Amino acid sequence: MTTRFGIGYDAHALEAGVPLTLGGVRIPSERGLAGHSDGDVVAHAIIDALLGAAALGDIGTHFKPDDPSVPKGVTSTSLLERTTAMLRRAGWSAVNVDATIVLQRPRLSEYVPAMRWAIAASLGVGLSAVSIKATTEDGLGFTGSEAGVAAMAVASITDGNP
Repeated sequence: MTTRFGIGYDAHALEAGVPLTLGGVRIPSERGLAGHSDGDVVAHAIIDALLGAAALGDIGTHFKPDDPSVPKGVTSTSLLERTTAMLRRAGWSAVNVDATIVLQRPRLSEYVPAMRWAIAASLGVGLSAVSIKATTEDGLGFTGSEAGVAAMAVASITDGNP
């Protein structure tokens, strides 16, 4: 049995009047993430981590904005489900993911359990295989100035049954 690891990162600008979706969960906020999809940086970072672990490229390789199967506003959890299917076709299964969200506000602690459930469901893994944390940069950088949100993730995959 082979185990591999991948790292993913994503960042999007915050935009007024756009819904904020993180980890597959709609978060009440006056601003959301700009992007072709719903802008869910958590799901995007996890997708890149999984694809990287399997040496299958990155999110932009598989989900181009001009692809008709990736319509404007597509949910990132649906892209994560498609990534999971892609991994399975290549003989891989997700073992676990660990993601960190970086933003100044809103506070996310009450939404983290729902995010874990949404990501676990999209990956087809148990809740104990998904860790999501949130932090701030204490007012520093683009996340600290509330210009955007970033997320990073690490994922492990196996060619056996996890």
